[in-house]
Amino acid sequence: MKKIKALFTDIGGVLLTNGWDHVGREKAVEKFNLNKEEVNERHHLTYDTFELGKIDLTTYLKRTVFYEKRNFTEKEFKDFMFALSVPFPEMIELVRNIKAENNLRTLVISNESKELNNYRIKKFKLKEIIDGFISSSYVNMRKPDEGIFRMALDISQYAPDEVVYLDDRMMFVEIAVSLGINGIHHIDLESTTTKLKEFGLKI
Repeated sequence: MKKIKALFTDIGGVLLTNGWDHVGREKAVEKFNLNKEEVNERHHLTYDTFELGKIDLTTYLKRTVFYEKRNFTEKEFKDFMFALSVPFPEMIELVRNIKAENNLRTLVISNESKELNNYRIKKFKLKEIIDGFISSSYVNMRKPDEGIFRMALDISQYAPDEVVYLDDRMMFVEIAVSLGINGIHHIDLESTTTKLKEFGLKI
């Protein structure tokens, strides 16, 4: 086994809660008294475009929520969306620790819309532990496209077997592994810590 020199990780489900998923949409439907079926249909029709950075948050909301007059403002809805993001402090500290102890380079590979991604990076000070962000809205590719993983390898300039990738979605881990990257399906702090040690990393 080659020495691990880089850690790639997802954000949502690993370092933070998901930015805008079905759970968040259900909470929004309840709070703002929206039609669930309409919101979900409109979301699924436009979300790929949103995550690829081809439309901004205002445009996304015009298509999914503000296509008719509402008794709340766009700002109120955006503030609600942003507030859904909650950190997993122990995972953030694990990445901070393992980066320092092993002199690792760290990159994020994530499917995130631009405004939410920018907010989450700044709010939770992710630049302190992450060296670069290969986010779908920045690079116009999204998982499960193999290209986004290949881009991360090209940018990092490490061989696949010098990298460990963390993701809470098993399929994305499987894609990384198919490219020769060492993969860990993140379930919880304890099991991920154990698997990282198995790759020879000091924690």
